[in-house]
Amino acid sequence: MSGAEGPAPSAFKDHFSTGSEAYRAMRPTYPAALFDWLARQAPAREAAWDCGCGSGQATLPLAEQFARVYATDPSAAQLAEAPARPNIAYSRGRAEASGLPDRSVDLALAAQAAHWFDQDAFHAELRRVVRPGGVAALVSYGVIEGEGAVGEALAAFYHGPIHAHWPPERAHVEAGYRSLPFPFADIAAPAFEIVADWPLAHLVGYIGTWSAVQAYRMTHGADPIPDAEERLAAAWGEPTTPRRFRFPLSLRVGRIAAAAAL
Repeated sequence: MSGAEGPAPSAFKDHFSTGSEAYRAMRPTYPAALFDWLARQAPAREAAWDCGCGSGQATLPLAEQFARVYATDPSAAQLAEAPARPNIAYSRGRAEASGLPDRSVDLALAAQAAHWFDQDAFHAELRRVVRPGGVAALVSYGVIEGEGAVGEALAAFYHGPIHAHWPPERAHVEAGYRSLPFPFADIAAPAFEIVADWPLAHLVGYIGTWSAVQAYRMTHGADPIPDAEERLAAAWGEPTTPRRFRFPLSLRVGRIAAAAAL
């Protein structure tokens, strides 16, 4: 492993170790077409790195495309929820200081995670770990969209009192990651989205994993979820009937130039 030192990363902002089991169970699933397209951009399919892998939402589909996947996250609680596979190597580490060998992966992916990183230090780590000609990809799912009265109730909750409690980094998600610096040669990506058909209980479980909800609870000593569930239920009808939700996906994908590699 390299002894090279990049910019010193800032402190790890841990918003998700609490409730890691709910995060694994309730977060949406990425479309398989996304990983097929990403793998086709990589120069080879020997190895990929899932940076900020959490409980493995993107790790498993990467493991279907690459012979080996390195998956790193600074949260031991999140990693404890990640599913094991023979070709996945999980380790505790930050995206800015992964501990991976130099030039060891063909693709580095940060899924719903890059907005939390120290950008300069992360870019330096990408240049070190990704092979020349390899690919760096940032993926984020945007604000959930529902249909009809359910969608209106969900939007009212998102933009209501909890909205002031989103961490500042959430602005990058709402901007589709266009506000993040990305010093790599852009690769144009097709449009992707997550489509989920959920009963009421799953939607309520999902919004309960939001960092803004956790911050609201800590600040006010009250839980906003019961009131949100009541309003959603009034619009839902039979609560076990699945309703359709969409998450637009935002991608920043770029190639690591040979001159930039160590």
